[in-house]
Amino acid sequence: MTTSSKLKKIIAGAGFTIFMLIIVMLIFTLLAFFRTGMAENIPFQSLFQKNYQIFALDIPREAEFAGEKVPLDFSDVHESFDRELLINTYWQSQTLLFIKRANRFFPLIEPILKSHNVPDDFKYLAIAESGLMQSISPAGAVGFWQFLSGSASDYGLLINEEVDERYHIEKSTEAACKFLLESYQAYNSWTMAAASYNAGRRGINTQINIQKETDYYDLLLNEETARYVFRILAIKTILENPEKFGFIYRQQDLYQPLSYFEVKVDTTINDFAEFAKSFGTNYKLLKFYNPWLRKPFLNNKNKRVYTIKIPAENSRTLKALDFEDPVIPVQ
Repeated sequence: MTTSSKLKKIIAGAGFTIFMLIIVMLIFTLLAFFRTGMAENIPFQSLFQKNYQIFALDIPREAEFAGEKVPLDFSDVHESFDRELLINTYWQSQTLLFIKRANRFFPLIEPILKSHNVPDDFKYLAIAESGLMQSISPAGAVGFWQFLSGSASDYGLLINEEVDERYHIEKSTEAACKFLLESYQAYNSWTMAAASYNAGRRGINTQINIQKETDYYDLLLNEETARYVFRILAIKTILENPEKFGFIYRQQDLYQPLSYFEVKVDTTINDFAEFAKSFGTNYKLLKFYNPWLRKPFLNNKNKRVYTIKIPAENSRTLKALDFEDPVIPVQ
C-alpha cells in the first residue's frame, strides 16, 4: 500500500469517527432537551391540577318558584335543575352581567309586577328571555320580554315605522303581566304560566291533551321549554345568593339605575338630534333612554301623547364612589 493510500485511509477513518461523535453529541443534546422540557412540564401540570378545579354544586334541598314548590326529590327534576345551575354558575361572565344589569333594571320591573299582582319571581323570566338587553331573536321577538309583533299588538303595544313599544321597558313589562295573568287563570299555576310564556298556550294545551297531565314537572315538552323554568330557577337561585356561587363584587361594580326626567310630547319632532341638544344631551343618550323611538324623527300624525325620558344633568358621569375591596370569603 502506498503512502498516499494509507493517508487517505487514515483521513477517512478520522472523518467517520468525527461524524459518529457528532451524531452521539446530537443524540445526547436532544435527550437533554426533552428531559429538561419534561422536568419543567411536571411542576406546571401539577400547578394546573392544584389551582384549576371545577366543583360540582350542592343542589338546594328545597326550592320554589312564585310560591310553588319545586319537586326536587324527583331525580329528573333534580338533574334538570342541576344542569341549569351548573351552566349559569360556570358561564361566569354572562351571569355577572345579569347581576350588574339587574341592579339597574329590576327597580323598573318590580313595581309593575307588584301592581298587577304578578309574583316578583317573574323578573327572573325577563333575564331568561333577554339577559335584560334590548335583543332581537332569530324569530323576530324583540325587547326585554321578547314579544313577537302579533302578540305585542294583542297586549296593547304600539308598533309602527317610528315607534316600537316592545323596546319600552315599562310598557312591555305591563304587556307581559297581562299575558301571565291570562295564563295563570287558564292553568291555576304560575309555573305553567311561565312555561306558556315560552311555548305559548296553544303549545302547552296540545301537550296537556296528549299526555293527560297538567303539572309542568310531569309534562314531556320540547327541550327549550323543558329547560325554561329550570333556567329561571337557576338564575333566581344564584342572584338571590351570589357569593354562595362564587360571584364577588362591590357596589360600584353594579350598573346604577338611570337618572332622568320625563317630557310629554303630542306634536311632530323633526329632528331628535336637535331635540336632544335642546335639553343638554345628545342623540345617542336620548335613544339609549328611549329605545322604543325607532327613527331620527317623530311625525306623530295622530297627535298621540308620548312620554320621553330625558337624561338628568350629569347622569352620564360616574358618581364619586367609595371604592372598597370586596369581602373575599375565607378559604
